[in-house]
Amino acid sequence: MRIVIVGGTGLIGSKLVKILQERGHQAIAAAPSTGVNTMTGQGLDEVLAGADVVVDVANSPSFADDAVLEFFSTAGRNLLAAARKAGVKHHVALSVVGTDLLAESGYFRGKIAQEKLIRESGLPYTIVRATQFFEFLGGIVASAAQGDTITLSPAYVQPMSSDDVALAVAAATLGAPLNGIVEIAGPDKFRLADLVQEYLSSRKDPRKVRADDHARYFGAALTEDMLLPRGAAHLGAVKLRDWLQTQSPAQ
Repeated sequence: MRIVIVGGTGLIGSKLVKILQERGHQAIAAAPSTGVNTMTGQGLDEVLAGADVVVDVANSPSFADDAVLEFFSTAGRNLLAAARKAGVKHHVALSVVGTDLLAESGYFRGKIAQEKLIRESGLPYTIVRATQFFEFLGGIVASAAQGDTITLSPAYVQPMSSDDVALAVAAATLGAPLNGIVEIAGPDKFRLADLVQEYLSSRKDPRKVRADDHARYFGAALTEDMLLPRGAAHLGAVKLRDWLQTQSPAQ
């Protein structure tokens, strides 16, 4: 199959391109650096010509509320219009577990808009909602740090490795369109505050995490299970401690 991966040079996209190519498919990375810009539409018609599947794993370059909404709305409309024009048979998109419950967050309002565009596009689709990646723990620390203290919710999370995310997105890409959502998660549950403390300790970072029921997660208040899959989810294999052993303090 000819498969176009939008965001194909990023963390998940680059892994996905490699997996699909190793399985004998023509997997093409589409990104501004390869001449494809979903915000302007540049290069979309050319790269999607003859494509069987398009996979959208691109992320907003800015987390500012207005910028995120503009990115997912504009890029989503441009990509879906070009995919319809090209006769793409399956649109796959990577989203986040709990997206529809987190509308207080500007980032998740952007993801809600993206998912709505996909559902209403008329294209056969699969939305893959993933729990938080291990690789984004540093971003969580940065978002919640005040001096030497990181204040986070004690809500449950079930994080996973980017390798497992890429494998699950590959499975969705090569499968039939679900015209719905599949959820993927890591093998173990943690309290968010405990998870980040373990991450910091593994890096010999002396900062401490304080659990606070009222702490917001990228602008959204959390209930205990809001970031967990709602039903039976596809579980990745990589455990947190195994992943931490592969990371150096410099990373």
